[in-house]
Amino acid sequence: MLVGIVGKPSSGKSTFFKACTLVDVAISPRPFTTIKPNRGIAYIRTKCPCKEFGLTCNPKHGSCVDGTRFIPVELLDVAGLVPGAHEGRGLGNQFLNDLSRARCLIHVVDASGRTDEEGNETKGHDPVSDVRFLEDELDWWFAGILEKNWKNVERRSKTEKIQDVLADVLSGLNIVKDDVSRAISSRGAPSQGNLREFAVELRRASKPIIIAANKMDIPEADANLERIRKEFPSKLVIPVCAEGELAFRQAAAKGLIGYLPGSGTISKIRLTPEQERAIDFLDARILRKSGSTGVQEAIERAVFEFLGEIVVFPVENEGKLCDKAGNVLPDAVILDGGSNPVALAGAIHTDLAKNFISAVDARTKMRVSADHVLKTGDVIKIVVGK
Repeated sequence: MLVGIVGKPSSGKSTFFKACTLVDVAISPRPFTTIKPNRGIAYIRTKCPCKEFGLTCNPKHGSCVDGTRFIPVELLDVAGLVPGAHEGRGLGNQFLNDLSRARCLIHVVDASGRTDEEGNETKGHDPVSDVRFLEDELDWWFAGILEKNWKNVERRSKTEKIQDVLADVLSGLNIVKDDVSRAISSRGAPSQGNLREFAVELRRASKPIIIAANKMDIPEADANLERIRKEFPSKLVIPVCAEGELAFRQAAAKGLIGYLPGSGTISKIRLTPEQERAIDFLDARILRKSGSTGVQEAIERAVFEFLGEIVVFPVENEGKLCDKAGNVLPDAVILDGGSNPVALAGAIHTDLAKNFISAVDARTKMRVSADHVLKTGDVIKIVVGK
């Protein structure tokens, strides 16, 4: 599971990334501070079954805080994108190649309007244009790849299904057959004359984009947020203050405040008067106004809503909800929506899928079939043969 963080230079995308991961990355107002992509781990939240069963869990990865499970996902912060990137301008080619594996993109937009399309300081820049140009660059990138491979696609399509051919040719972009089928259903089959139009649909199907309207602590951002929402009524636009989230998480890590990612409240522990004023400003401007900094919401909606993922808890002992070592609810596995127990087995280890016999629902203690559709929160034991 890889979520890409994208945006123009100086949009605050690296601050967004650092706020999610606390990875020590370079952050500055200078364009192209990010050259090589930054990789890190963020955490999505879901309800842990431990409270329901009256148990204390022992997560191998992530953590559990008072019944809320924090589950790791990988984030990729790539170099800033400028107009003409698909033609190699700026760090365009590198940027686009770095995005190949991402399944969903969070586009961090400077909603304050204080940076231009190149990432330079200004005033009154229209963030609506940033949304348009980034999607245009991705669409031209997709169209260029389709055009480059079109003769091969046409030749193979004479004996193979077009969905299979395109999924194979574009597999390096982490595009699957279902993505291609959705694009064809919306736009029709691709042809030499409509590659650009088809590329738009294929990009929407394979790399859905959430807009994170960043820098909401700056007054000009309020009006710009509404403009973005008005111009793009079908898009998910989340108000975000990445600097506020980073400040809260860093203060919590130092024991200065109590704060959980995604929470709308903070508790003061030990702050200097200057630190308290800064925290109070962010609390009033962001938390009390929007309910959260928006950073955690953007990641979780990307995973659960846009990608339709679920979280399942595999166990080896359905009575004690533990593994062989006695660890209670040790794993939380992210799966595609609609997955079955065989897919869960394969996500744990390929041998489990090969030797799969059945599965047991730990709540009902009943066996479930191989094609049983799993849902978030299921606790499942996999039964295998030798």
